[in-house]
Amino acid sequence: MRITTESKPIEQIATAALVVPVFEGAKETRFGAGDLADSGEITGKSGELTLLHHPAGMAAQRVLLAGAGRPDQFDSAAARKLAGLAVRFLKGKAVKEVCFATDPSQAEAVVEGAILANFDPDRYRTGNDKTSVEAITVVGSPEAADRGRLIAEAQNLTRELVNEPANRLSPRQLASAAMKVAAAHGLESEVLEKAQMEQLGMGALLGVAQGSAEPPCLIVIRYRPANPGSSGAHLGLVGKGVTFDTGGISIKPAEGMEKMKYDMAGGASMIGAMQAIAQLKPAISVTAFIPAVENMPGSRAQRPGDIVTTMSGKTVEVINTDAEGRLILADALTYARRQECTHLVDAATLTGAIVVALGHLNVGLFSNNDAMRDRVLAAARAEGDRMWPMPLEDDYKDYLKSAFADLANVGGRWGGAVTAAMFLKEFAEDTPWVHLDIAGTAWIDDEKPKSPLAKGPSGVPVRTLVRLAMDWGR
Repeated sequence: MRITTESKPIEQIATAALVVPVFEGAKETRFGAGDLADSGEITGKSGELTLLHHPAGMAAQRVLLAGAGRPDQFDSAAARKLAGLAVRFLKGKAVKEVCFATDPSQAEAVVEGAILANFDPDRYRTGNDKTSVEAITVVGSPEAADRGRLIAEAQNLTRELVNEPANRLSPRQLASAAMKVAAAHGLESEVLEKAQMEQLGMGALLGVAQGSAEPPCLIVIRYRPANPGSSGAHLGLVGKGVTFDTGGISIKPAEGMEKMKYDMAGGASMIGAMQAIAQLKPAISVTAFIPAVENMPGSRAQRPGDIVTTMSGKTVEVINTDAEGRLILADALTYARRQECTHLVDAATLTGAIVVALGHLNVGLFSNNDAMRDRVLAAARAEGDRMWPMPLEDDYKDYLKSAFADLANVGGRWGGAVTAAMFLKEFAEDTPWVHLDIAGTAWIDDEKPKSPLAKGPSGVPVRTLVRLAMDWGR
């Protein structure tokens, strides 16, 4: 998508479609819209879209009056959503060029919203019915527009990876994609193979992988700032990379299993975040760790009742092989700590229980450190990512008791998202850590008319992770 900035009065902007926000309580009478406002068709409510053709006195061919809601609530998240809704509406009308008459302070968010909305997960569809917006213009600085472009492209990279079917994205192919991103943006990278992980004692990660013909790997991507800040912080980003999850021996039902290609969304979000971080250059060291495996029920697959020894030395009784994400993250968190990360954030499509608790609207956030929790929540609020703090009291560890090992990998029916996070806490130990359970938010199941994103991968929580790194020490 081509992006330009403009400073002319809106009447003079020649474009295929000009998007003009309309706020609640502000009666829109310009562009010949007075009758529509009088009839109540234009109210300014968020998500309302009214298209006018050849408006009088305007150089634009069309004006799209876009409901912006209450003016006191029109923040960057609302601007991003407005731009997304507008682009998805206009691309359905085969409009190729769009200009946004929004406040200059919202340029970054508007560019993000437009680029994210222009993405469709249809790369494997053939035919000539695909539509997209090819160019947008915003009011604001070129620097802000460029930041928005970089962040949105990183989020779309994550969405592209998540959307790849498992026959086209094995653990090694995910590693190859990550290495290409690293090489293109001057990042250090390496891939730990099975033999190296065996030497390191990553028994939990390797146990999950042993049922698949596809070998596992641990992807590591490093960013080092040219001018590091004085905090001495080193942020570790750990993302679950299960490229397909059958559940293993504890196999999942057939219905909906095709969606399990998305079980590497946490890992993909780390790759996307690292791309943006490399370009935006925060003053903090950041390293991403993506344990990549396939969870399959082969003849060598891990069995319920197996006991594995993690890299930390703790032993785990595997009660349910479909609780595999926490096993691979356990070893990755330990490895991140040994790589001298001072602060950790992991993201994983970890539990169905978080979807029961929070639906598809909020990421479940767990933390062992209030200051770290508040940092991540502040970054999420700034980016419009909805996250909700969940409990993590020590008493929940009782659910994970095993008569045969230090821990069981599941804690029974109740509080499943909490006990999964409690399991991970054992491996974060005393390092300030946040766990993001994105099982309910990493995939958009229903394409709603008022959704700014297409059905499929959402790219959550790339923007929050980038903001966290950029705001560190400010």
